[in-house]
Amino acid sequence: MSTVVNMSSDPVLQSLSPRNRLFVLVVSFAALVFDGVELGLMPVASLSVSQSLLGDAYTPTVGGDWFARFTAALMLGAAIGGIALGSLGDRIGRTRAMGISILFYSVFAAMGAWARSQEQMLVLRFLVGLGVGGLWPNGIALVAECWSGAKRPLVSGAMMAGLNAGILMLSQLARIWPVTADSWRWIFYLAGAPAFLGVLVLVALPESPRWRATVGVTKARTTPLRALFSASLIRFTLTGIAVAAIPMIGAWSASKWMIPWADQVAGKENFGYKAITQGYWALGAVVGSFAGAQLAAWLGRRISYMLISLGAVILTLSMFLLTAPMRPEFHAIVFAQGIVSTLFFGWLALYLPELFPTPVRATGSGLAYNSGRFATAGGVLLAGFLFSALGGDYSHVGALCAIVYALGLIVIWFAPDTRSVEL
Repeated sequence: MSTVVNMSSDPVLQSLSPRNRLFVLVVSFAALVFDGVELGLMPVASLSVSQSLLGDAYTPTVGGDWFARFTAALMLGAAIGGIALGSLGDRIGRTRAMGISILFYSVFAAMGAWARSQEQMLVLRFLVGLGVGGLWPNGIALVAECWSGAKRPLVSGAMMAGLNAGILMLSQLARIWPVTADSWRWIFYLAGAPAFLGVLVLVALPESPRWRATVGVTKARTTPLRALFSASLIRFTLTGIAVAAIPMIGAWSASKWMIPWADQVAGKENFGYKAITQGYWALGAVVGSFAGAQLAAWLGRRISYMLISLGAVILTLSMFLLTAPMRPEFHAIVFAQGIVSTLFFGWLALYLPELFPTPVRATGSGLAYNSGRFATAGGVLLAGFLFSALGGDYSHVGALCAIVYALGLIVIWFAPDTRSVEL
């Protein structure tokens, strides 16, 4: 599948200058930062949007139900976009598919500022999700192929830290300019700004030299998506889907409930508290998503994933059952949970590209990473149903959904150990 490569002596990588390699890293990092902005937007804005668009029909329980719907729409869009645009990246190139993904998530996010109903916003969140899902496999594949060798765990961690840096940046802006029922459209205008980056990617970003080297070969073969389910690759495909689905479902059906929970408890007299809560989580997530790749390189893929799963169960249950918003220790536990629950994503950025050969790397990474989002969409809707059935009790919903992290303790032992693999 792969062999050890010295970047300085690899003739394929030598065709990309150090300046262009750095340019790829910086632009891809920026694209993931704005991807993070899109992921963090509705957790901090959802209740305010619903209050504004529903008017007198709004209740806290209805608001929580709509938060679940908006999240499920984003996840469903990301699942479809990650697979479709990941496959597109193997066909027409990483950079073209990246540029299209950025334009999708920025243009449709900006259109949210003109939404006049919950249903319109729901459709727009689905369309934003197409771009959010499409960026990850192409950006990760591009950087992994341009930065082979010993530096790849460091680079992979930095990329995933960018995703959560976007969530952190958004939370700090929301502290300065609170998102309320009377003032929320500005945040959607802001989310449309990366359209300029999408154009830059399309016209100026260098393409992966490894992908270019396979273009003539892959045209004569089967489609990338079909190849992933061939006898030689199906084990790796199913493994990738399983190890990516668990943290994805856990993050969106369990962890993210802390923000609307904080919004509800803090009330109208403390609008900034939800942004502060998201900020603590995102700060921890920046650390965790960077450290996940380093932990995988240090302890090995299997042991590290098992320990992350155990830690995520303990801290998520602690966050929902042992504390609550407005208590002194709440933000400390939120910060710790943010670190541990996002170690998974730095781990995935290192592990998933190792599972698949170059001709199907973006498709494989996209399919694995985003298939979990189909289950996540269902999990979030189930969590929304539980939320209503439990009378709007955020802590019980979050605690029940946290159990999904425990599945990682079992699944990882069926995964191939790629510790000695290089692209």
